[in-house]
Amino acid sequence: MGIAGGAFLLFRPSWRWVLSIVAAAVVAIGVVTFIHWLLVNVLTIFPEDLPFDVLAWSVVAFSALALFLFRLPGSSWRVRSAAAGSFVAVLLLAALQINSYFGLNHTAADLFGHNVGRIPELGREFKKGASGTSHLSALGAGIVRRASIPGTESGFNAQDAFIYLPPAYLATDRTQLPVLVLFAGQPGRPADWLTGGLLEPTMNAFAAKHGGIAPVVVVVDPNGSDTANTMCMNSRIAHADTYLAVDVPRWINSTLDVSADPRKWAVGGFSFGATCAVQMTTLHPEIYPSFIAFSGEREPSLGPDRQRTIQTAFGGDSAAFDALTPLTLMKKQSYAGHAGFIAVGTADGEFSRFATELATAARGSGFDIRQASVAGAGHSWAVAVQQLPSAMDFLAPRWGISQ
Repeated sequence: MGIAGGAFLLFRPSWRWVLSIVAAAVVAIGVVTFIHWLLVNVLTIFPEDLPFDVLAWSVVAFSALALFLFRLPGSSWRVRSAAAGSFVAVLLLAALQINSYFGLNHTAADLFGHNVGRIPELGREFKKGASGTSHLSALGAGIVRRASIPGTESGFNAQDAFIYLPPAYLATDRTQLPVLVLFAGQPGRPADWLTGGLLEPTMNAFAAKHGGIAPVVVVVDPNGSDTANTMCMNSRIAHADTYLAVDVPRWINSTLDVSADPRKWAVGGFSFGATCAVQMTTLHPEIYPSFIAFSGEREPSLGPDRQRTIQTAFGGDSAAFDALTPLTLMKKQSYAGHAGFIAVGTADGEFSRFATELATAARGSGFDIRQASVAGAGHSWAVAVQQLPSAMDFLAPRWGISQ
């Protein structure tokens, strides 16, 4: 439908219309360039430039809008109706292609939040001290629940977290399981790990290979809203580091039956969340001794202007900012005995360079590092979907989980 709609908007037997097509393309490129600059440099909703594929499909959508508007003067209501329908078809095609690039929504239910909206609150029967209700051999899959994790120490106001409880957690003889804390990208929300990251089926598959045993996964919000960016730091913006390093572990230990052994804890994320995960392990290796980083940045950022990031978050104090970044910490400290899994899409040029730089620095500081890539993938949730099983296999021996 999008291709047919585009053909209708483009075809008009007139040399003047050719000029209209050129004008529409020029206007669309200008509009997309301005909006992109606004989102990245002014509103800082995106910490990095958007991928070329996303910008290109945005130009297609705005070109279709311009051609639709050019069609309106002097046209019959039938032509106007056909042009409107054609524009909508092209717009939907562009939206689907952008979504396909990021790999965030796999179904309409994902897009409209129907499945996530039906996830119940974490009940008393799943909290610490309660016993499971089923025999492990009879369990087929884990479950997902939501919960509010208060910022008692930090004063941070986070969105609801999502908790994956594996089959072994539901058993009457509940064991002390490992913990994996995850962060989504930015802009984004914890639910993105359930939609784009396909967390539940991935963890169920891991549990099925290990007799129902898998880590308890807690997907946490480090930003407070879909578009905010705390950089996972304690700064003028928020005390996000305190929330993630004090409030979240304290809540997990007091609420869930999990292992208190810090060697059995890990942290991970995608994009912004991957950067956050590396920060947590380098700043708090005693809490999160291992990390998983899918398509992470080289350092936290509010946008391409590094000095503006430092000015906004630390009042221009570069030393205060640098002291909290993983690359700086890995130059100064030894992380022998700690581990990290780093993966990136081969078509994600800038982030591929980031991954190489981080892996090199991590190895130099003593980390046991495993690197992986996803052929042809850009800055997409496909990296997390395809590589999370490998990351789990990499960390399983550290967690004491055997095949």
